[in-house]
Amino acid sequence: MDGKKLANKFRFVTVGFILLAGGCAVGPNYHKPDLPVPAAWMEAQQNGGDMRSADLTRWWSAFNDPLLNSLVNRAVRTNLDLRLAEARIRAARASRAVTASAAWPTVDVSGSYARDRASENAVGVPAQGAVVVPSAGGANLDQNFYRSGFDASWEIDVFGRVRRNIEAADATVEATVEDRRDVLVTLIGEVANNYIDLRGFQRRLAVARANLKTQQDTLELTQVRFQAGLASDLDVAQQEAQVNTTASQIPTLESSLKQAAYALDVLLGLQPRALWGELAKETEIPVLPPEVLVGLPSDLLRRRPDVRRAERQLAAATAQVGAATADLFPKFSLTGVGGLQSVSASDWLTRGSRFWSIGPTISWPVFDVGRIRANIEIRNAQQEQALTQYEKSILSAFQDVETALVNYANEQVRFRSLTDAVAANRRAVTMANELYVRGLNDFLNVLDTQRSLYVTENDLTQSQATMASNLVALYKALGGGWESP
Repeated sequence: MDGKKLANKFRFVTVGFILLAGGCAVGPNYHKPDLPVPAAWMEAQQNGGDMRSADLTRWWSAFNDPLLNSLVNRAVRTNLDLRLAEARIRAARASRAVTASAAWPTVDVSGSYARDRASENAVGVPAQGAVVVPSAGGANLDQNFYRSGFDASWEIDVFGRVRRNIEAADATVEATVEDRRDVLVTLIGEVANNYIDLRGFQRRLAVARANLKTQQDTLELTQVRFQAGLASDLDVAQQEAQVNTTASQIPTLESSLKQAAYALDVLLGLQPRALWGELAKETEIPVLPPEVLVGLPSDLLRRRPDVRRAERQLAAATAQVGAATADLFPKFSLTGVGGLQSVSASDWLTRGSRFWSIGPTISWPVFDVGRIRANIEIRNAQQEQALTQYEKSILSAFQDVETALVNYANEQVRFRSLTDAVAANRRAVTMANELYVRGLNDFLNVLDTQRSLYVTENDLTQSQATMASNLVALYKALGGGWESP
């Protein structure tokens, strides 16, 4: 009968507290801010950009370069920054599990045995709660005490403190996932940029060596003419200076080439020079795709991981305001203790050794309101910071895209002008050499045309690489690539 009464009381108290726990959580409920978004990209409209929705899942494959595709795939598997981001996700999920555990009861099971001897001068004083029973010859100074049982407690989340903390932890996990995606977007962009730089330096080296060969041939011709009395020593000295000036550019370009290759090694989590066998063979700079789809500004907010991360951080900060506000209200808990205790092992496990206690508790920091309200003010300020950071991330994303669009469009114009300039300079070099050999032109014109040709050819190669890098910057600004496995 006592057991049934205990069970009924326990059920009654538990149901009552569960009903209390269904109360509304205090603090603001999060709603995603509705911020203004432009209808179209300004630079795309001015430069004839295509604003159809773009599939940027594997944007690097648009360059149609098998080695670039391979490098990106390997980097996604082995990059160390990405590995760090994935470890942060696991830590955030474990932290969320710790936070969520507060919503459930805690139970501690314990067992103990003690044997005590009381002082002869303090007979009658019980040891650890045991009742001292006098023996036939006087007080029994030696006592055994057996105890086993459990302690249970459960905080009833009446005002939503635990629920708000779980809500904040969920948003933090999602923000950490977006952080990993942002690292992935940056990683793919860095791999593509370094690969393009490497191919660009290879082409610039080829241009420098070709011009150096032409200038050395001219130097030999000038020396022959000088020996025949048809050219001055000044012509020879000027051409030697030209040859050595061009030759001085080659070591710098070779250093830049190696730096780009070593950067790719590290991005793939490899020792420097590990990829040199694959990269050393000269190939063309990746060719631009025939069209580039950029989508609408509204697509950007759904795609860019850094914007999505800032929005999730705002959600977490909003939930933390509610968790701090809940500290203004009382906390309700249900506690219980039960078990067996006896001074004799023979009857320790019998019905008569049972003990229990169950009941609700309430705590309310009435005289700690100043600290709690200051903490709420801190959380409100942090929420305001998160909102401002979210707005800033959106503006920065729009700026990145508009800047990438104008850079990409203007570099194409520059490339076309340089292409015409190179063609004109090649004709000028041919004509200047012919006129000089025939004695109808000054040698200074030969030097000027050779110098101009080298500069424009070098600039043209740089422009070709810059166009590809600007396209990478555009894809990166659009937030593409993280959807790929």
